[in-house]
Amino acid sequence: MITETSAVRFRQNLGDMLNQVQYRHDSIIINKDGKPVAALVDAKLFARIQRMQARFDALCERIEKGFAVLPEEEGMAEIDEAVKQVRQATQQET
Repeated sequence: MITETSAVRFRQNLGDMLNQVQYRHDSIIINKDGKPVAALVDAKLFARIQRMQARFDALCERIEKGFAVLPEEEGMAEIDEAVKQVRQATQQET
């Protein structure tokens, strides 16, 4: 479950919220002036997010290397075409 709270309430209830995350595996979005500024997630989820970020970064590097020999305009046109095709296929499924 994801809970939202203000920064003030978070400070006042830190112990309870840590327990909520640790034992119930909930996540807490912390708002400041009504805007989300941070999230408290359990350590296992955070580790998974880090692994996914590392895989995403590695994929981005591979894509950059693969398109390095193409002029930027051609690469962007190819990406735009791929996005267009996926969106069309998605629309046809619905």
